[in-house]
Parts: sequence; C-alpha cells; structure tokens
Amino acid sequence: MKAATKMILALSLSGALFSGIANAANWQDQLSSAANALGQNANGSGTSATGTQGGASLASLAGLLNGGNKSLSANSMSNAAGVLQYCMKNNIVDNNVSSVKDQLLGKLGLADSLKQKQSTDYNQGLMGLLNTGNNQQVNLKSLGDSEMGKKVKTKACDLVLKQGQKFIS
Repeated sequence: MKAATKMILALSLSGALFSGIANAANWQDQLSSAANALGQNANGSGTSATGTQGGASLASLAGLLNGGNKSLSANSMSNAAGVLQYCMKNNIVDNNVSSVKDQLLGKLGLADSLKQKQSTDYNQGLMGLLNTGNNQQVNLKSLGDSEMGKKVKTKACDLVLKQGQKFIS
C-alpha cells in the first residue's frame, strides 16, 4: 500500500512540474508580446523593445529616465545655460527659464555674446548637447518626438533648470 501511495504522489508531483513549466513558457510569451507592444509607436510601425525609435533605443531612453539625476544634469553651469536656451527655443519647459538663464549668464560672465561664442560648453548646450554629471553627452535633439524621448527631454530640462536655480541663489 505504501508503494502505491508513493507512486501516485510521484506521478502527481511530476504532472504539477510539467504543468508549471508549460505555464512559465506561456508567461514568457506573454511578456515578450507585451514588450513588443510597448515598442509600438503612434503610427503603428513597431520596433522591438530594444529597437530604436527617434534615434535612440527605448532601452537607453528608459535608462536615462530611471538613472540618477547625474545622468541628465549638466556638468557645468555654462553648459546648463546653453541647454536652458535650447529648452526655451524648443518649448520643452517654460517655468521662468529665461530669467534663470539670463541670471546664469550674468553670474558666469557670459552675458556678452562674444564671450558666449568662446564657451564650448555653452555652445554645445545651445545645440542640445547636454554634458552630463556622468561625463557623458546626451544629444537632446536626437531623442526624437516619441513619448519616451519627450519625457527624457522634459526631465533633462527640468533638472538643468533646478541646477541653475540653485547656482544663482
């Protein structure tokens, strides 16, 4: 009797294991499908979750959004001033950016357009090139107009604006 009970128990356990493996494969398919759906852009042409959209991969955009503040903060105030000008010009943020940018330029001695032209960091910022606290460069212009790209640009402009406000106060 004990042998029969053990055999039934072993068969039940192995059936449960095989069922669990099948469910795990089904979940993996569902997750893969969901990831592909997240990669779809507004006009229906899809990209994979690791594909590119608007010049930057979704994974790299998500990394910038989820990274610490250093990943989207300027490493110099002259670059921050240029980025703020870029953000204003492209209507990314409008929270009193002009005033902060002008005060930054004054405090940095860059109120004169000749001195602005001589500042590499400032000119890079004007072109949308954010030199980050992680010693990397984020090209805001190349992030595109996807929803994720817009979120990264907005976060970058907000962080740089906060940096500028702290610097001038």
